[in-house]
Amino acid sequence: MSNNNNKSSKYFIILDIVGLDVSHLDSSSQKFPNISSLFQNEGEYGYMKPVFPSVTSTVQASILTGKYPREHGIISNGFFDRENLQTLFWEQSTNLVKSEKIWDTLKNKNSMLKTAMLFWQNSMYSNNDYVVTPRPIHLENGKMDMWCYSKPVNYYETISKEVGEFNLMNYWGPFASIKSSEWITKSVQFTIKNHRPNLMYAYFPQLDYTAQKFGKSSPQVTEDLKQIDNCVGNIIDKVKEAGIFDDTHFLLLSEYGFNDVKDAIPINRILRENGLLQVRTINEKEYIDYEYSDAFAMVDHQIAHIYLKDSNSKNKAKIRSVLENVPGIDKVCDEKEKQELYIDHERSGELIAIAEKDSWFSYYWWWGYGDQSKENSNPEAGRIDDNSKAPSFTRTVDIHRKPGYDPLDLFIDPKRKCISTDTRLIKGSHGRPYDMESGEGLSTFLSSKKIEHIRKDNFDGHPVINCLDIFDVVRDNFV
Repeated sequence: MSNNNNKSSKYFIILDIVGLDVSHLDSSSQKFPNISSLFQNEGEYGYMKPVFPSVTSTVQASILTGKYPREHGIISNGFFDRENLQTLFWEQSTNLVKSEKIWDTLKNKNSMLKTAMLFWQNSMYSNNDYVVTPRPIHLENGKMDMWCYSKPVNYYETISKEVGEFNLMNYWGPFASIKSSEWITKSVQFTIKNHRPNLMYAYFPQLDYTAQKFGKSSPQVTEDLKQIDNCVGNIIDKVKEAGIFDDTHFLLLSEYGFNDVKDAIPINRILRENGLLQVRTINEKEYIDYEYSDAFAMVDHQIAHIYLKDSNSKNKAKIRSVLENVPGIDKVCDEKEKQELYIDHERSGELIAIAEKDSWFSYYWWWGYGDQSKENSNPEAGRIDDNSKAPSFTRTVDIHRKPGYDPLDLFIDPKRKCISTDTRLIKGSHGRPYDMESGEGLSTFLSSKKIEHIRKDNFDGHPVINCLDIFDVVRDNFV
């Protein structure tokens, strides 16, 4: 690549490839020739510090704003609506992000600058020129129109006429596959060909799911990365075809590093066993009673926001003590610890639990312990395993009604032909704070130009940047 490092690029393309790891580039770069080609001449790659919690929506919001969650307010992939007493997950409005976004900063300086956001979180209703993000329409008969919100109006329909419709089942759930990333690639190519945005962000989630299903170092991750490498190659080819390759800065990112995990902590069930969480039975199914519960947990991978009915110090100390004695929970954060992690926002739980490295949090609260009921009864709690009281959404891919992220949406129970509840199936998770001594939780960046004028640390012989600084890197390129 012939870019001069001191020269700004007219075009900037940021690809979020979740699960891309420095180890892939250190020892196996020949397996990923297209990705590797981007740093061979004047580029670099290394580690990136994610914010806490290191989950998709939070890290993406920090990349787009240069701010911590305490300021932008995206405290996880969901939050608890304290006024309406309901959890909200995967809400896509850009207005939920309470800090200025990069496209607003740039357009305030140059209104002619064109920007595009493809499949990033919280991009709906944003001041971008081009947006595509999944927004299925739920029909009266229980089915879905697999539609995407887009900007300008009908931009998704225009793309679909050329590359076909986007299939949401390939994007999330037990049938998630590389096909979703291939469609996203085609939408990126279409946008480059027809509009040449100066700044483009695109999100490729496939490796994320593979790492959760098989573990971060599994051969399946390597095989899927080969296919993602083909997607990157197709984007590079389209940039060359458009005649803008030499004036394009490519930046590839992974939002977080993965941990291999063994099993889940049913934190809401634990709160219930201690008399802190209450349920209502409706048609023989049990649902969290937010009105009368003293505490409940909204879970997201390896972290859980604990919302309290009464947050006085005595009650908070009692609940914290209960959770600190639970095997698999590494730490319970109060106000002081939340401040240290820059997560002290009004949307955050009064307490935040962090799982140990090899554990994650399930949202389950009913007396059920997986698919093998006789093997997983809990005599110590005086309960018999019974998944029959689990809400119907437990066995479906229903990302908006579950009070937490559910990685088991990726698995079908072969006996029941529905979503599994066997928490032992999950092999990879994330969300914990990164650790500079061990490298745990550090994610990855790869740049086609050396990144200048920001602080860089070092780990294992590689540069380490902060995800917050991506905002400055992009801004300084154009301003």
